[in-house]
Amino acid sequence: MTTEQARRAAPGPMVFPFPVPGEQVRLAYRELHIAMNGTEEQKKALGNHALLPRPWEPATCLDPELRHQLWEWLEDVVIWLNREYTWDVSGLIPSCWPLHSHLVHEIAVLADQRRRAGLAMTSDALEEWHRYCLPAFTDRMRNRLRAHCEDEHKSWPGKPRHNEHLGDASAQRRENAFAHDVDALPANRRAYDQSQPVGRPRLIEVDLDTGEIKDDQLGAQPRTRTEKGPRI
Repeated sequence: MTTEQARRAAPGPMVFPFPVPGEQVRLAYRELHIAMNGTEEQKKALGNHALLPRPWEPATCLDPELRHQLWEWLEDVVIWLNREYTWDVSGLIPSCWPLHSHLVHEIAVLADQRRRAGLAMTSDALEEWHRYCLPAFTDRMRNRLRAHCEDEHKSWPGKPRHNEHLGDASAQRRENAFAHDVDALPANRRAYDQSQPVGRPRLIEVDLDTGEIKDDQLGAQPRTRTEKGPRI
């Protein structure tokens, strides 16, 4: 047996390690760690913490190099998940995952949760990831994709309805509903009532036998009253 044949015949590792992100992604995680656990001086040096990139939310990663490294890491994570955790083809993350925004969002969170679980000093977090995070992600992926991308990527079935949602007529209906809701708020109704002319309170006299409302001193016109109460 040649050296090459021996190399090919040698068994490979039973499991592969979780992918390590690139330097810029690791830097983003380091800054987030400082923002939570650093000294006051270190925290202040980071500037506005709300603007720090969060790899589990790709839209916050605006630096081109960071963004590119994030996509590379998530691609490695997808390959790792398909190899290490998937047996039946229905559980495979499709190769067109970058074309599905719902998968991009979920894979980023799944990768972050797995990274954090792997850094823990006990197995508790990893057990939680195995028990809840990964199965829940797989179930949601199956429900959303169904059989649309089994062989190749299919266009978005919901696109026509989404375009209808963005249409002028549909948008105007929603704007009208929003405006009516705001107008109905108690604060707005009070403001409207206060804008109406308010007269002095009047004392009125009612004939208990006939129900007739007699004229008051300010010259109010006579009114009648039903059994359920006065009616103007």
